Amino acid sequence: MGAPVEMSVESDRPALAGMPSLQVRLLGPLAISRDGAALALPASRKVRALIAYLSLAPHAVPRSQLCELLWDLPNDPRGELRWSLSKARSILDEPGRRRIDTQADTIRLDLSDCFVDAAEISRAVQGGFETIAPHRLRALATLFCGDFVEGLEIDRSPAFTSWLIATRRRFRGCQAALLEHLVRSIPGDEAFGYLETWLQLAPFDRRAHEAMLIALARRGRIREGEEHLAATARQFEAEGIDATSIRKGWRSAIANAEETPRAAVVDSVVVVAPGRPADIVIAASRRASIAVMPFADQSAAANVPGGPADGLAHDVITRLAKLRSLFVIAQASVFALRERQIAPEEAGRMLNVDYVASGSLRRHGKRLTVTVELAETRSARIVWAEVFNRSKDDAFLVLDEIGDRIVASIASEIETIERNRAILRAPNSLDAWEAHHRGLWHMYRFNKSDNERAQHFFETAVRLDPTFSRAYAGLSFTHWQKAFQSWAKREQEVDLAYKAAGQSLMADDRDPAAHWAMGRVLWLRGSHDQSVVELERSIELSPNFAQGHYSLAFVQAQTGDPLAAIVSSDHSRDLSPFDPLLFGMLGARTIALVRLARFEEAANWAVKAAARPNAHSHILAIAAFSLALADRLDEGRAYIASIHKTLPRYGLDDFFAAFQFAAEGTAFFREGARRIGMV
Repeated sequence: MGAPVEMSVESDRPALAGMPSLQVRLLGPLAISRDGAALALPASRKVRALIAYLSLAPHAVPRSQLCELLWDLPNDPRGELRWSLSKARSILDEPGRRRIDTQADTIRLDLSDCFVDAAEISRAVQGGFETIAPHRLRALATLFCGDFVEGLEIDRSPAFTSWLIATRRRFRGCQAALLEHLVRSIPGDEAFGYLETWLQLAPFDRRAHEAMLIALARRGRIREGEEHLAATARQFEAEGIDATSIRKGWRSAIANAEETPRAAVVDSVVVVAPGRPADIVIAASRRASIAVMPFADQSAAANVPGGPADGLAHDVITRLAKLRSLFVIAQASVFALRERQIAPEEAGRMLNVDYVASGSLRRHGKRLTVTVELAETRSARIVWAEVFNRSKDDAFLVLDEIGDRIVASIASEIETIERNRAILRAPNSLDAWEAHHRGLWHMYRFNKSDNERAQHFFETAVRLDPTFSRAYAGLSFTHWQKAFQSWAKREQEVDLAYKAAGQSLMADDRDPAAHWAMGRVLWLRGSHDQSVVELERSIELSPNFAQGHYSLAFVQAQTGDPLAAIVSSDHSRDLSPFDPLLFGMLGARTIALVRLARFEEAANWAVKAAARPNAHSHILAIAAFSLALADRLDEGRAYIASIHKTLPRYGLDDFFAAFQFAAEGTAFFREGARRIGMV
């Protein structure tokens, strides 16, 4: 795996004068050196385990957590922890420099001015391997000298064992991602050494085998390629994995060898679903793909399948599939991989998915704790992680609530990543999926010019893929915006929005976004009851569809039940607390409170809505009138002044042309406008 280096790898930390005095090596057997001289480590495995754990802990750790981690009900766990800390201090502390910080009932290890190999890798992963120069990638690769703290297993410490296994899996995933980026970024035969290491580390990673076959084909080493293919096919088939895609990839590599100038890992076109003979090779549509691995039940001594943890994973898989925006690997495949003890990171690469979600569930007393993380497969970067702690008075309701939050968060995080990735691509190189997300990026800016750009990219997406329901829904929304904001002739834009929403429904009647688009257009047409039916259908199809709940709140707040609107608004924000439409969720709640004559509450919520960076003029007007109704006249006038900086002619007629208030709503908002002199 390469020898350790004696030089610091570049990082985002401030540059130090010379080499850091203290170096901690965790990727391989634990080793600590000072000024280049290796330090003798204590014989106690628990002292070494304590150092390893604290070296990677992002925050101070409670003493109780460390006791539970390392000691299996000893007579005096805190006494043993104090003894272990004293041994660790003898290694890590220096004159005038105490590295183990004990404050209150917590412990923190300060290695900020030291070199820690695992920390260097973690920083590189979070920054993105694609941003790192090849020479630095090479240096990072040399840091892997074995498994994380190799040989440091501890008997009768299940919590530490679970952490150790998970951490080792994470760093293996980081190493595989690093090797893949090296293979893609360095020229010539040097890549073969990294390819061989990658294959040793991940023998069932289809991308690694494809990269090797492509490299051999491009160098004319056909016989070696045939031998590698035959050996790989036997290996895959012995494990119940279909090797058809590998064979197709080899034929394609030979055909394209003369046309391709350098070795590279090609984009995959199929997903291999390992498991029983009934499993098949599934053609991958061009959508972001995800595997949700079974959650580990850390409460069950034998981790018996079929418990709450498995049920939670099943619910998350089902609910993500109902969103229709992601390609979700079926439960049978991911559970089959669990039975074969395949780690989530490795499973993600075997299944050739873009993202993998994993987590654990633990019951302790009356509390239920669920941890979950979402990682990008190719970069091994953790893009979202959360810990849910709930009272389990009603375990089923608690799991249902946590499942809702997990699904909504995963969908939101992936959409954000895909939007940001699409905006960096050249416009003429986008496929339908990327064009759609490029459109979303512009759409959520909520201004006229960006809305035009969004319309262009949605039109590109549906031209490239006429079956892309979500792209039609986005296109409908851009026309909806033109009508709502009076950026174009209302009647024409309403008709275009209705047409695009209808095409979205025809493309996929089970896509909640299609019914969301139609519901919003029907509201524009003044069909309140039909609008509510469509919006309720959108959340019936996917109860985790936050924008469906928000749009229902938007309609109900104006012409329906204001109390129901508040419930829908709150639920949409619970599902998606960082949603690009958060200003609208808050604005809908404000309108409902105004109709209920709860003016002070309305003013406070309106200020929150107007504070969002993409809040448009109508949201600022809602804030102005709500503040006026709460007798906060100067604040209200300030919002009107802010509107007039960009829209000098904005008046009350523009405001009422956009909305469809019930009689009491119209009367209240007119009164608010009168109080600040806007009539």
